[in-house]
Amino acid sequence: MSDEDITLTAGDAEVTVQPGNGGRVGGLRIGGVELLRQGERFGCFPMVPWCGRIRDGRFLDGAVVRQMPLNAPPHAIHGTVRDHAWRTARTTTDEAVLTYELVDPWPYPGRVTQIVALGADSLTLTMSVETYESSFPAQIGWHPWFKRNLGGEDVTLAFDPAWQEERGDDHLPTGNRLDPKPGPWDDCFGMPGGVDVALTWPGQLELRVTSREEWVVVYDEQAEAVCVEPQTGPPNGLNTMPRLVTPLQPLEATTTWSWRRL
Repeated sequence: MSDEDITLTAGDAEVTVQPGNGGRVGGLRIGGVELLRQGERFGCFPMVPWCGRIRDGRFLDGAVVRQMPLNAPPHAIHGTVRDHAWRTARTTTDEAVLTYELVDPWPYPGRVTQIVALGADSLTLTMSVETYESSFPAQIGWHPWFKRNLGGEDVTLAFDPAWQEERGDDHLPTGNRLDPKPGPWDDCFGMPGGVDVALTWPGQLELRVTSREEWVVVYDEQAEAVCVEPQTGPPNGLNTMPRLVTPLQPLEATTTWSWRRL
């Protein structure tokens, strides 16, 4: 099937899915109001086969050092799939299934599948990485750009992490865990009971980002947007906390955004 944009609808919610632009969710409109920033950095893109930065773009696979392109020098950032077109495997009025075959510069063959499912008051994103050949380390995550302002007061964030990863001067976790500090943030947090972050636009909308995963990066240092990024491991996790994809065991993760009007 083609890689043309897809529009999903449910109730008064509408989602644009862009297979041809990195498999990203290009927009989420509720009652005609766009929640995701548009422009150069926009929508919500999948982070696969790693999330955040890899130190110096290198990770170990056993004794073998793998080098990824340094697209955020001196590091590699946010995986490879956001730079390529995905294929549309199936669509209905409220669901789209996209696939992407991992290719160079990622050194292992594999397939990524993403399901975008829209309800009247929720959006669920499910992603899996599978291989039929070599096992390899991988991560899954999502990077949404939520608009800071929907025309009223700025959004507020509320969440209760168990810890905050100490961030080094190179923007990577040092390995030390701290008591959570006040923002602004470009930081990774641990939520062992599952990610649960509430974004509230006062008098307008509350949206909760939830996931069974225990890692979330919160980035709110830009004036126009805030990012709440559930993921299967911390930045540089291919080196520090690798999750192995094997022919018998794919890696899968899900996040749900649920909303209610205020």
